[in-house]
Amino acid sequence: MEIRNTHFISLLDCLFLCSFIFKFHHFYFLVLFHFEMAPLSLFSILVPFLLCITPTLSTNSEGNALHALRSRLIDPTNVLQSWDPSLVNPCTWFHVTCDDSNNHVIRLDLGNSNISGTLGPELGELKHLQYLELYRNEIGGKIPKELGNLKNLVSMDLYENRLEGEIPESLAKLKSLRFLRLNNNKLTGSVPRQLTGLSNLKVFDVSDNNLCGTIPVDGPFATFPMKSFENNRLNGPELKGLVPYDFGC
Repeated sequence: MEIRNTHFISLLDCLFLCSFIFKFHHFYFLVLFHFEMAPLSLFSILVPFLLCITPTLSTNSEGNALHALRSRLIDPTNVLQSWDPSLVNPCTWFHVTCDDSNNHVIRLDLGNSNISGTLGPELGELKHLQYLELYRNEIGGKIPKELGNLKNLVSMDLYENRLEGEIPESLAKLKSLRFLRLNNNKLTGSVPRQLTGLSNLKVFDVSDNNLCGTIPVDGPFATFPMKSFENNRLNGPELKGLVPYDFGC
């Protein structure tokens, strides 16, 4: 009895097909293999094929994080209009920069964009982010402690917003950080002493807030000018061993 080759699809064929589609689209796919060595109908061939080429949801945590940020922001001038959640790869969105090799988000530029709203913990999912530029907007609420997860961050510019609450101690985990500008907000509490361990920090500005306590003097803080701390309720440089660092808070 003659058996036509068109009635069979092998495991190897399906694997090759799915691998090809995966590499072509850069998506993740659900792969279904049929292990029975029996003739397959056209229907039973098409079902695993369609499943093979169907992208699963939530395949890009960076895109999900940015879309979550967009949902928290009020954008009257539509600067975030290109942030389309149906596009898995956020590298095509305006104000987002990715690296050339791995398509990871490394820069977010939304400075002076007339946006308001709040920041959320989802920003901590941008593990490869190097520059977070959200300055000169009307963003309120607290600084998410999850920003301490951005281990590759070099610059965090959140100045001239309406941020409130305390400076998260978790920012002390950002060992690559060189620029931290939080001036002209409504921040309260003391300057976290853990930040003195940021040996790469070159610029630090918390002026024009409502901070209290004393000014750290260890590590890079020994070199920061006093204007970086002005217009707060700070009591001058810390006198270690004489008064607690949060004196006056």
